[in-house]
Amino acid sequence: MDYSQYSVVVVGSGFFGSVIAERVASELERKVLVIEKRNHIGGNCFSEIDPETGIEFHTYGTHIFHTSNEKVWNYIHKFTEFNNYFHQVLTTYKNKVYQMPINLETINQFYNVNLKPFEVDDFLAKEKAKDKIASPPKNFEEKAISLIGRPLYEAFIRGYTKKQWNKDPKDLPEFILNRLPIRKNYNESYYYSRWQGIPKDGYGKIFERMLSNPLITTQLNTNYFDIKDKISKDAILVYSGPLDQFFDYKFGKLEYRTLRFESEVHPYEDYLGTSVMNFAEESVPFTRIHEPRHLHPERTYGQKTLTIKEFSSLDDGTNPYYPINDEKNSNLVKKYREEAQSLKNVYISGRLGDYKYFDMHETIASALGLFEDKIRPSLKA
Repeated sequence: MDYSQYSVVVVGSGFFGSVIAERVASELERKVLVIEKRNHIGGNCFSEIDPETGIEFHTYGTHIFHTSNEKVWNYIHKFTEFNNYFHQVLTTYKNKVYQMPINLETINQFYNVNLKPFEVDDFLAKEKAKDKIASPPKNFEEKAISLIGRPLYEAFIRGYTKKQWNKDPKDLPEFILNRLPIRKNYNESYYYSRWQGIPKDGYGKIFERMLSNPLITTQLNTNYFDIKDKISKDAILVYSGPLDQFFDYKFGKLEYRTLRFESEVHPYEDYLGTSVMNFAEESVPFTRIHEPRHLHPERTYGQKTLTIKEFSSLDDGTNPYYPINDEKNSNLVKKYREEAQSLKNVYISGRLGDYKYFDMHETIASALGLFEDKIRPSLKA
């Protein structure tokens, strides 16, 4: 392949890379090369069909699209329609099922009380006061106890967190908890977002349409680091892979968590009764079970169902999912970001490139922003 013909080279075909490629080809009519190490486009948002049940599942864990950003919503709607799926998460603790995130139903059921919304603050204040957490909280555990008290934290947060991160919650930064809302009413929606749903024809079709412009060439099964010397030095490079790998780990390796999945087919139409069931206790080795048939209430499936157990473990560098934003890794990131600022025509971003946990809508917004603020002006100059 003649790599010199491309004015923009994108590494990674997840949402970040695909948005950049689509915008450059559609808006600026420039040739774009997308390099993907896997054998499919879409990154971790890829979905496929289980051959035994015919159920579509998300290969790398359940992905619910949600956003309150109108610009992002209008953009993604160019490539798909969404169904009316409403995301609710339940959690199992000591063989009983509770609402998650913690809401008024969770609190009342756990404590065997019947609080009204206006009574929750005073009730939890008494629980929180038992531990006398100093303000501001210094770590994840202190933050959780300062919000909901120790009993709820020990039941629903501590064990799940240890399984997810393989770290004592005292060693995790408090801001990780910001992703989990605490509610004083019976709202069962996992998200506050204005829009949410699942692509009616699956995530794969989104990426096929985004990368369908004839100006875009997608090269699968290709490691960027094997061909990087063939790319023109004048080309704009958008890299959405691991930040530390780009610099050959010169300051050390960043830590990531990865996921492992175990699938099982059951001779029932419905096994869990919901799309995602968390398991709060540390003694249960997996963090949650997915039942993907519930993601498409508009579809009719057969009498068998598919469930997928999710296990979290430390990544060896081959399949990173979640950045571990503790003090050690945050200090490493600063060094790598400073190094990246000195590069010309190179933009390192996305979840792995920024070493941040981005939801899909945040990734799309970031890519649109990079295109408008940096790439469009430089290619028009």
